[in-house]
Amino acid sequence: MGQTADVSAVVWSAAVSLAAWLWLLLFQGWFWRTDVRLPASREPDERPDLWPDVCVVVPARDEAAVLPASLPSLLAQDYPGRAEIFLVDDGSSDGTGDLARKLARRQGGLPLTVASPGEPPAGWTGKLWAVRHGMEAARARDPEYLLLTDADIAHAPDSLRRLVAATRTGGFDLVSQMARLRVESLWERLVVPAFVFFFAQLYPFRRISRPGSRTAAAAGGCVLLRADAAARARIPDAVRHAVIDDVAVARAVKRSGGRVWLGLADGVDSVRPYPRLDDLWRMVSRSAYAQLRHSPLLLAGTVAGLALVYLVPPAAVAVGAAAGNAPCALLGGAAWLVMTGTYVPMLRYYRQPLWLAPLLPVTAFLYLLMTVDSAVQHRRGRGAAWKGRTYARPEAAADEP
Repeated sequence: MGQTADVSAVVWSAAVSLAAWLWLLLFQGWFWRTDVRLPASREPDERPDLWPDVCVVVPARDEAAVLPASLPSLLAQDYPGRAEIFLVDDGSSDGTGDLARKLARRQGGLPLTVASPGEPPAGWTGKLWAVRHGMEAARARDPEYLLLTDADIAHAPDSLRRLVAATRTGGFDLVSQMARLRVESLWERLVVPAFVFFFAQLYPFRRISRPGSRTAAAAGGCVLLRADAAARARIPDAVRHAVIDDVAVARAVKRSGGRVWLGLADGVDSVRPYPRLDDLWRMVSRSAYAQLRHSPLLLAGTVAGLALVYLVPPAAVAVGAAAGNAPCALLGGAAWLVMTGTYVPMLRYYRQPLWLAPLLPVTAFLYLLMTVDSAVQHRRGRGAAWKGRTYARPEAAADEP
């Protein structure tokens, strides 16, 4: 009797999981599709005076290992107008600033200025303090656009001109591309495509650019921002507490009346390696609890939701097969099949083997553990972290208007 009741509970859980996956498939902004790329654009003539001035701001802290693979791509941008790079060395101990100057002298290309802002004052995360310093330096050039990009991002030679053309043609105030992350090690193959898949599920790209939609997000590795929109939204001061700064910036711009676009990148790639599970674990857990606004209630809901949506389907297949309960196995299998099918486009985008798709529940379980660990670290007073700095204060400011 008790065993029958237990199997019945799994059957109902599998049915709810299948219903959830059908809803996600059809009504969550087609999040699983990977065809949201830079919108169509018209480039002006090659005359420099027809292209707007752009300042590129690169916050960098202990990035000497990746700069040789990323900074030359910025210096070599094929941009017809005036563009200049401001790399802000945020207290590096590995010679990041000196290496940047050396690379610029060796290669030439766009002008490079290296500056150091000193330690961030109370109430600022280090990265946003560095961004603020770079934007202040850029303001003297009176640019029309600011490109905010991370020190580990390599850009194709035409990346900047395509971003500017798409932003002007579409009338956007912020255009962001989610850089293609490195996928080479076994753990990167298992975890990285799922990271982008989960992000798109939470922030469906199509909804972000839809007029009237409240959904807003950006990917901090590549954000082209109109300078006047940044001033109107008080960027970065309005989001100075934010650890998840890219989403906070997009929200601030949208709340101030700006138009925002986010999509997957072609020609914008992260060169940062995450060869071990521990590297990826720290990448996710450093900010996962901040994403939940440090709320135990949201944490409990997230854990329950991940378990129901991702873990119940394979569990139902196993229980159904063991108990000889066909409805249990069929419902679990159907939910697992839909889950697998929605993950296939992301694996193709990352050029990964499709046999990884049925393993998504394993990856989801890892993310569940990472999220719980993020909350545990916060409760121990360690807070969110960026480049060796921890921030115990919740990022409530990310939601300020």
